Amino acid sequence: MTPTTAAPVQGAERRGTTGRLPWLLVVPAVLGLAFLVLPLAGLLIRAPWPTLLDRLSEPQVLEALRLSLVTSTIATAGCLLFGVPLAWLLARVTFPGRRLVRALVTVPLVLPPVVGGVALLLVLGRRGLIGQWLDVTFGITLPFTTTGVVIAEAFVAMPFLVISVEGALRAADQRFEEAAATLGASRWTIFHRVTLPLIMPGVVAGAVLCWARALGEFGATITFAGNFPGTTRTMPLAVYLAMETEPEAAIVLSLVLLAVSVIILASLRDRWVSSP
Repeated sequence: MTPTTAAPVQGAERRGTTGRLPWLLVVPAVLGLAFLVLPLAGLLIRAPWPTLLDRLSEPQVLEALRLSLVTSTIATAGCLLFGVPLAWLLARVTFPGRRLVRALVTVPLVLPPVVGGVALLLVLGRRGLIGQWLDVTFGITLPFTTTGVVIAEAFVAMPFLVISVEGALRAADQRFEEAAATLGASRWTIFHRVTLPLIMPGVVAGAVLCWARALGEFGATITFAGNFPGTTRTMPLAVYLAMETEPEAAIVLSLVLLAVSVIILASLRDRWVSSP
């Protein structure tokens, strides 16, 4: 068979292979999709649409929504303040134990949030390693306060930002930074005038994911900050409480969180969920 005739045959075989549906893969794939989609569809079907706006305007719903938006935004700002330099350190500086530090940074991604809340209590609680000193010296108590909510949310959300920014730093072309250095620019000038603009899409994507994770945080928040109305009861905690007393209110709050998640995924689809 000549090369000219072999190419069409191979192309035909390739088309024939991709044209047949491998049912052994399609069936479990469809079942997996249904497993993920049906619960979300259940929220939409069971939602109290005629009274949705009225329930969204209820004081306890607005209170939980306001607290969630405020605390998640402050937590994201704190993560940006500390997470971007941490990502730069991991991506640009070679030091002993860097792999261990990177592993420790990502631990909150796989650590059960409740365990994270317990760990925060042991360190920042009134009898914790640092919390005791803060209480005695400055009279600062962090657990079961709004500040405690911010800390719990930042603890579980910061890894999303660090991973995103570190990946952007590793992908950035360092020749621009080297060119700026040869022109006499200081390290700080290079960072905020050259490096930061280069990695800004990664920073924005990481910040959005960080904010979304903070908004949906439950386990560490209820363990470290408690569940007090107007102070620490965020939307996930309000959903948990409403399921026992007022299921329709829980559905409404869940719809708000679902809408936020969909908006986040839609805004980041080119970076995270789309395929070439």
